[in-house]
Amino acid sequence: MRKTLSFICVLVATINCSAQTQVPSAAEVLKPVYAKAAKENKNVLLIFHASWCVWCRKMDSSLHDNAVKPLIDKNYVTTHLSVYESDNKKELENAGALEMLTKLGGADLGIPYWVVLDKNGKLLADAQNKPGENSGCPATEEEVAHFISVLKKTSSLTEPQLKVIEKRFRVNDQ
Repeated sequence: MRKTLSFICVLVATINCSAQTQVPSAAEVLKPVYAKAAKENKNVLLIFHASWCVWCRKMDSSLHDNAVKPLIDKNYVTTHLSVYESDNKKELENAGALEMLTKLGGADLGIPYWVVLDKNGKLLADAQNKPGENSGCPATEEEVAHFISVLKKTSSLTEPQLKVIEKRFRVNDQ
């Protein structure tokens, strides 16, 4: 009986260890994203987020809205990198993501922090509606106006399409 119980405990521990997947590094996340962006002639919308971040979830909800998602997907390859996880969830962070966030000038500005990159990873625009001020998940009139201005200069979205996106993001301010 003891041998059977010991065997079961070892088996369960082994299954649990093998079931845990390694979170890819920032480089591993971005390599196929850049390739897809190059192939499809799109820019990259990169969002730095964390599992605990309410505004990060609002940003994702807005981007996945039925009226918004096809517009964004037609113009961008969207991806996420995890940073600033709580101590008990540090394993969710992408290695190298914080260094990239720092390099892109957003390390001290909170999350979500988003950037638009070209297919080679060159920064085209970021979430700073004013230097040092992160618009995060756009909600206020000023934040949404900044987001729309970035979309306007980094995509082929039309004015009516931009209005659809603007209207959805303004809902975040309610």
